[in-house]
Amino acid sequence: MDKKNALRAGAVAAGTTLMMLLLSSPALAAAPGADDGSDPGPGLSVIETLGLYVAAPLGLFVVIAGLVMALDKSSKQS
Repeated sequence: MDKKNALRAGAVAAGTTLMMLLLSSPALAAAPGADDGSDPGPGLSVIETLGLYVAAPLGLFVVIAGLVMALDKSSKQS
């Protein structure tokens, strides 16, 4: 009985995925240079990129980990 349910679930998942792929339409991208309102700004410097994608996540991790350790109210097991 368990094998039958697994087969049914697999068939439903495969059918759903197939239908989503068949019914999805391709994105209609505007031609490059078209007036679609996109105006890219200046790029980031190396320091800004490292700060945004390396330092900020690490700092956020340290702050969250510190708060979790500081506010942990469970009893210490020795």
